Amino acid sequence: MSAHREEIWVPGMPEPISHFVHVVRAGRLVFVSGCVARDAEGRTVGSGDIVAQARQVHENLKACLTAAGATFADVCKVTVFLTRIGDREAVNTVRQEYFGASRPASTLIEISRLVSDDLMIEIEATAVLPEPRSAGAARRATAKARPVAKTRGGVKARAGTAARRGTVRGRRR
Repeated sequence: MSAHREEIWVPGMPEPISHFVHVVRAGRLVFVSGCVARDAEGRTVGSGDIVAQARQVHENLKACLTAAGATFADVCKVTVFLTRIGDREAVNTVRQEYFGASRPASTLIEISRLVSDDLMIEIEATAVLPEPRSAGAARRATAKARPVAKTRGGVKARAGTAARRGTVRGRRR
């Protein structure tokens, strides 16, 4: 994996209010800065409405992921910041609409305030881009070659056979 780092400015996203960028891609890793319920002009969407804000946040996440070549299916981890923990269920319903069958690892944190009093939710995400097809094909070919592994008794067995079953020459280890 290449260790290069690329900053991605996402069209349609509000201008950052501090010294950060919307997305950083490092090799196959994609880091999405916390997205809030703001439109391209920086106006809050859905003031006082957690469902409307959650939808805008997910739309902003989608724009960021797309700009990096990723989708919600590539997201491995999200961190959700809520000003009211009681809004969790409504946010999860919206999240399921965007993630579908994919389930990222997730951390939920209740905080007293976001960058603006009218914001109720912020979500940051980490994704991993799929491997190029040629690398994946090479990995699958290597996996079929089943390497030889040493067992406890010093007897060698192919990985995935006796070593996996816990037996060596017919006896339990």
